[in-house]
Amino acid sequence: MTTYIVDTHALVWFLEKNSRLSDNANTALADANTQIILPTIVLTEVIFLYAKKKISINLSAVLSQVANSSNCIVYPLDEEVVSRIPTGINIHDAIIVATGLVFKDLMGHDVAIVTKDELIKQSNLIRTVW
Repeated sequence: MTTYIVDTHALVWFLEKNSRLSDNANTALADANTQIILPTIVLTEVIFLYAKKKISINLSAVLSQVANSSNCIVYPLDEEVVSRIPTGINIHDAIIVATGLVFKDLMGHDVAIVTKDELIKQSNLIRTVW
């Protein structure tokens, strides 16, 4: 089973049913047989983007989806994540990547990040899906 770490835009576009979400990303996030991980930074970005009226999904809606999902969890910014922060990308993306590295390296999961972010893809630190 694959564990998917979800970047903010992928999560928002999935929940909004936005056509900008790729078919591969949509398939990964819709598969009930996968594990979906939301880094806490993604929740923080949702708060800010919603406050700036850049997205239509608020934190309450995201948390409701998580609560109603059997395969989705929120993962905190803990010491294990901090110890794996890559410094070659921006801090928000670095936290998402480091969360993926915790699940890959520490927990032994088959991990991919659902993202269209080119810097994450080019880092080659972890597999991506888009």
